Amino acid sequence: MSAPPSVPTGNAGSPPPVTADAARASLEALRSEIAKAVVGQDPAVTGLVVALLCRGHVLLEGVPGVAKTLLVRALAASLELDTKRVQFTPDLMPSDVTGSLVYDARTAQFSFQPGPVFTNLLIADEINRTPPKTQSSLLEAMEERTVTVDGTPRSLPDPFLVAATQNPVEYEGTYPLPEAQLDRFLLKLTVPLPTRDDEIDVLTRHADGFDPRDLKAAGVHPVAGPADLEAACNAVAGTTVHPEIAGYVVDICRATRDSPSVSLGVSPRGATALLSTARAWAWLTGRDYVTPDDVKALALPTLRHRIHLRPEAQMEGVTPDSVISAVLAHVPVPR
Repeated sequence: MSAPPSVPTGNAGSPPPVTADAARASLEALRSEIAKAVVGQDPAVTGLVVALLCRGHVLLEGVPGVAKTLLVRALAASLELDTKRVQFTPDLMPSDVTGSLVYDARTAQFSFQPGPVFTNLLIADEINRTPPKTQSSLLEAMEERTVTVDGTPRSLPDPFLVAATQNPVEYEGTYPLPEAQLDRFLLKLTVPLPTRDDEIDVLTRHADGFDPRDLKAAGVHPVAGPADLEAACNAVAGTTVHPEIAGYVVDICRATRDSPSVSLGVSPRGATALLSTARAWAWLTGRDYVTPDDVKALALPTLRHRIHLRPEAQMEGVTPDSVISAVLAHVPVPR
């Protein structure tokens, strides 16, 4: 009699774990996939991927009509992640973001109705147009990854990223984000106007029938997923940081506090953020260790929103970017 067939045990039916190299290749494919919908915004795409790898949040700043919202939607579609959009207005209430308890007459009980914050990628459109009370409703979600309603904490999905947008113009009727809230954003990415060639490409696509509301018709398909992100995050956490690099990051942040143009420099949280983004960038470029060039590459988007200028410096045309550039030029680079 022949032996009975062996019975598979364990997780034989589950897919094999994603390797770090496969995760990196999947995330590199995001650039070309998002380019099917958004033209010429590679730095912003890279910044969003870095934020996902660091489990941080992003503030997108640009004039109306430069595809800030479309960029995040295309990223979510390329990663097979859920996304929701909230238009922040002066009458928006905190419960409109986090959710609230709703009375059910049939059961005579209250049940929790989740708000749009319960998603993977939340687009907080024009966040500076809503009052501070509603702005602060996002703070717990951004920092703790939970929402507390009626004393009960509720966990948010993983991954979770807030991509908030604001316009650098039309400040009337807005509520500027305070420094403490700005510090909660890992990166501040500027979305510039496209070049002439890129703008011609945008118009050509629309003339050929491109519909920004239908990304599937534009050919945007998932090229990565949560498993790739998890494997990538684990790999980033293993990226080596030598003591000299940590000291370089600290020296840069401390130099911003000593600048005569600055009234409030980069906090220790900002130094931690710069180290995290430099590690993510180093891993994305194929290395398992951080170099000074990695720190320099991410210094502007990581630190620009953490610097508060003196009024007289602003009148003279000084910007946070110019302060950071001067600091990078003068702080000694480790060998």
